[in-house]
Amino acid sequence: MATDLHELLRSLRVWDPKVTDLPSFEPDTAPATPLPLFTEWFAAAVAAGQTEPHTMSLATSDESGLPDVRIVMLHGADADGWSFASHTGSRKGRHLAARPYAALGFYWPVLGRQVRVRGPVTAAPSEEAQGDLHARSTGALAAALTGRQSELLPSLDDLARASESAWERASREPGAPVPSWTLYRLRAEEVEFFQGDERRRHVRLRYRREGGGEAWARELLWP
Repeated sequence: MATDLHELLRSLRVWDPKVTDLPSFEPDTAPATPLPLFTEWFAAAVAAGQTEPHTMSLATSDESGLPDVRIVMLHGADADGWSFASHTGSRKGRHLAARPYAALGFYWPVLGRQVRVRGPVTAAPSEEAQGDLHARSTGALAAALTGRQSELLPSLDDLARASESAWERASREPGAPVPSWTLYRLRAEEVEFFQGDERRRHVRLRYRREGGGEAWARELLWP
């Protein structure tokens, strides 16, 4: 029997108390800047057993302003911004070359928490991108060496051959350069923290950078 999608959707619930702990969140006690709170929430998600807490949605737009989104991995977050990586010739790389502005979305359902970040994006120096890549696993280097991200693929056999060659080189040459590999940094202009509530009184705290400087305004949003 075929699956009834709408019936299946109506049967689902969020934040099952058997697997979800909705902690309290007092925005009045939040730090003056967003990075310490992000670090605290990230650590809490890890401690709570959230699967792959370092994955995030990355939204970009093309030259015409049409949006696109995908899941990528967070490479770091510090005073310079939130970092992720890709090839310059990938779809996201082309988007960022045309419109260097993006948004990130983290969701940690085990705690009913979201974090949204948006702002301009710049590329880190090449040597920094290569250092970041070579500090990662052999598989990460092999994937980068495979290249051709977002290009048309003739067949899965072509992928298998290219990947096997890339794995062999990555194992043999762990410092192999990948010139197209780019480390991007998003300098946040807005960061929103969302804490879910079982009675739908969700707490939303937004940090907004003032005047492009280092000062932040904090404001609550209706859920």
